[in-house]
Amino acid sequence: MTASADSLDTAPIVFKENLAPGIVKLTLNRPDQYNPLSEQMLSSLQQEIDSVAADNEIKVLILAATGKAFCAGHDLKEMRAQPDQQYYEDLFSRCSRMMLTLARMPQIVIAQVQGMATAAGCQLVANADLAVTVDTARFAASGINLGLFCSTPSVPLSRAVSRKRAFEMLTTGEFIDAHTAEAYGLVNRVVSAEKLVDTVDALAQTIAGKPADALRLGKALFYRQLNIPLSEAYQAAGRAMADNMLFPDTQEGIDAFIEKRDPRWK
Repeated sequence: MTASADSLDTAPIVFKENLAPGIVKLTLNRPDQYNPLSEQMLSSLQQEIDSVAADNEIKVLILAATGKAFCAGHDLKEMRAQPDQQYYEDLFSRCSRMMLTLARMPQIVIAQVQGMATAAGCQLVANADLAVTVDTARFAASGINLGLFCSTPSVPLSRAVSRKRAFEMLTTGEFIDAHTAEAYGLVNRVVSAEKLVDTVDALAQTIAGKPADALRLGKALFYRQLNIPLSEAYQAAGRAMADNMLFPDTQEGIDAFIEKRDPRWK
C-alpha cells in the first residue's frame, strides 16, 4: 500500500521504537525529501536523543532512516530562504549540539545506513560510534560541489578516517561506495539490504548484553583519550580501569570467568 501525501505529512518526522531491553531505534522519516537535517528534523532528533541519553535503562541507540537515502544533509531550500549570518550560525550550532550529544551520551550509537549519506548525512554516519551499511549505499562530503566546504562534517570525518582520505572527500565532493567507506574506516560492516536490520539488531544485542557501567565508562574514556597527549591518555585510561575494576558487575564477571560460569549481571 502506498502512503498518501496527507499521511506522510502527519507521520512523525522521527519515530522511536523500543526494540528489546536496552535497545532503542530512532528513525528519520522524511523519505521524499531524503531525510534532510532541517530545522524541524534537528529539533525532533535533539528531543528524542536527549530523552534516550537520560534513560539509564538504555544501552544502545540505533539511528535509521526510511526511503532511498539515509540523510542528504541540511535542507538547502530552507537555508537559502534565510540568507542571514546569525541564522546560519544558529543552525550549525544546533546541528553541532546534536552531534555532540550523540558523542557524549552514555549509550552506544549505531548508524543503520540503508542508502545514500551526503554532507551532514555523511557527518551523522561518521559521528556515530559504529555504522553498518548496505552494499549499495554511497557516501560523500559533497558541499564543495555547491561552493560550500563541509566544515562541520569535516570534524567527525577527519576523526573517523585518515586525514588524507577525509581531505580528498572534502575537496572533491566525490562519492565513495560502501566497500570503500569500509576500507576508509567510515563504516564497520557492509551487508546486503536483506541482512541490514538483522545485522544491526545482532550487533546491538551483543553490546546490550554487556554491563552498562563498563560501557558508559568505556565510551567516555575512549573519546577523551583521543584528544589528549599520550602520557595523559595512559594516566586517564589507568584511572578508568581502576574505577572499572571496583564495579560490582566487573567483579562478578571476573569471578564468573574464574569459576567457569556465565556472569549474572545486575
